[in-house]
Amino acid sequence: MNTIASVTLPHHVHAPRYDRQQLQSRIVHFGFGAFHRAHQALLTDRVLNAQGGDWGICEISLFSGDQLMSQLRAQNHLYTVLEKGADGNQAIIVGAVHECLNAKLDSLAAIIEKFCEPQVAIVSLTITEKGYCIDPATGALDTSNPRIIHDLQNPEEPHSAPGILVEALKRRRERGLTPFTVLSCDNIPDNGHVVKNAVLGMAEKRSPELAGWIKEHVSFPGTMVDRIVPAATNESLAEISQHLGVNDPCAISCEPFIQWVVEDNFVAGRPAWEVAGVQMVNDVLPWEEMKLRMLNGSHSFLAYLGYLSGFAHISDCMQDRAFRHAARTLMLDEQAPTLRIKDVDLTQYADKLIARFANPALKHKTWQIAMDGSQKLPQRMLAGIRIHLGRETDWSLLALGVAGWMRYVSGVDDAGNAIDVRDPLSDKIRELVCGQQQ
Repeated sequence: MNTIASVTLPHHVHAPRYDRQQLQSRIVHFGFGAFHRAHQALLTDRVLNAQGGDWGICEISLFSGDQLMSQLRAQNHLYTVLEKGADGNQAIIVGAVHECLNAKLDSLAAIIEKFCEPQVAIVSLTITEKGYCIDPATGALDTSNPRIIHDLQNPEEPHSAPGILVEALKRRRERGLTPFTVLSCDNIPDNGHVVKNAVLGMAEKRSPELAGWIKEHVSFPGTMVDRIVPAATNESLAEISQHLGVNDPCAISCEPFIQWVVEDNFVAGRPAWEVAGVQMVNDVLPWEEMKLRMLNGSHSFLAYLGYLSGFAHISDCMQDRAFRHAARTLMLDEQAPTLRIKDVDLTQYADKLIARFANPALKHKTWQIAMDGSQKLPQRMLAGIRIHLGRETDWSLLALGVAGWMRYVSGVDDAGNAIDVRDPLSDKIRELVCGQQQ
């Protein structure tokens, strides 16, 4: 079977220009999802194209993703990113992935041992809010989480990300190896502290001495990530196949815009990401707040209200003057005043966001963005509302956005059609809604 690794690709497709034989698994990444493929892995690939090196990535998935991993192996760990702009598209073959491991295809033991190889310098993660097993009310490790309970009872055979990280760090310490940097790349506020709390919480339960060693020797830099990456569909994969002349089941489409702001605090080195335009800074939090409230907050606003209004995609919402005006007003009148960031033109930033949302080539589904709202709304909307309440200033559109979420998670639209609500608290929400309807 032909793959992108076995055929001659069209000249307009950008392919790796570096020697992939030099790559080592210096980065181990949890979560080979769409966003990582189009963001961190792509930016690492840009660094390699610019100056070569050995900063390869080993992709890890635990109890899902085995089919995707098999497909990736079949094409020599290459995959395609199609950047889709209003003025045209660009296909890029990413070669930064060196190998991949999956608990079903390989073994959990093999995965944990990969973290313990001497050359591993960074462990990065895109596992969503749920993957950190943190209690959202306290910010501490959720010891009632079934995977955490399992890991505390079976510490050498962990099933959670915190459990695996702690076991790997324990083994590295016992073997006299240097620790690695733990780099959260998830779109959550203060993500460095979130993963740090998860890891230290697990370590404290196992050994206070181990927790002290991790606290002293392991770094947990914060990051801000930004790129709109819709989930792959049959249509998007077919479009990419037309660009390539061959199928790529691992391919992903995204917008041209990309931004990554990273706290420059690495204990064992890092790629020269700044060569690829990454902003290496001392404090990421102001950037995180700007993005989460202005971009993600308005995205959620459009997702819930747009879905309820019959719009399938964010770009469809932006064709409606009322939605377009409401989104921009939400950004500038209600979210921007709550931010601490300096030396950024927020009006210009908002206008760029509106243009990105309106990109007709990007079919980003309102239903997809509406997922996991109970985990996302606290940082996207409720944080801003809290500030407005303290100042006694207007937050009408934020209230409308929360109302849209409440209506959406009821599970039925105005026409009586069922809504496929995807949320870790969907059962609890359903109980509350049913109780109110009785």
